[in-house]
Amino acid sequence: MTTFDRGFKARAERAALAFRRELKLGPSDPLAPELLAAHLGIILWTPREIPGLPPDVLNQLIEIDPWGWSGVSLTVDGSGVIIYNPRKSPGRRASDITHELAHFILDHQPATIILSAELDLGMRTFDAKQEDEASWLAWCLLLPREALVQAKLMRRSISDIAECYGVTEKLVTMRMDRTGVSSQFNAARKRQRI
Repeated sequence: MTTFDRGFKARAERAALAFRRELKLGPSDPLAPELLAAHLGIILWTPREIPGLPPDVLNQLIEIDPWGWSGVSLTVDGSGVIIYNPRKSPGRRASDITHELAHFILDHQPATIILSAELDLGMRTFDAKQEDEASWLAWCLLLPREALVQAKLMRRSISDIAECYGVTEKLVTMRMDRTGVSSQFNAARKRQRI
């Protein structure tokens, strides 16, 4: 991960809680990406819903190489649209959609697409900082630190937390580690043994 601007992680945690308040959810309530998308006025599409998508492109995305992509955000006729991969697991889809929503929330500049007719080649620019920011905010939206602390206090397992919040176990473990919640509870457990 890239180095975040000072205070970014704290702002992301506050934003996660603020969106929950706007949506009338508690700090530890699960947040469905679809609910957040509707709140933000963002349209969610699978490739099958893209108007005019050629059948060969649809086949490439859904059948030939469904694991080669996750999602993309763009603006169509002035509306935000996220196209996501329906073949990913529900937990991975939640992360992918929320990552793309985070790009809208953070008002990130879209990637530039570079096409070469001579080489029949297309490339896009990549901004590592924007991608890292979108990932971190998405993870906060799906699993705020406050929710992780509450789950640990309730002695919930990683798999139970993942199921409750609709995310992968890998994401729960990573958030527990990167937010310091695991260390906090391990230290408390050690003090109790003394």
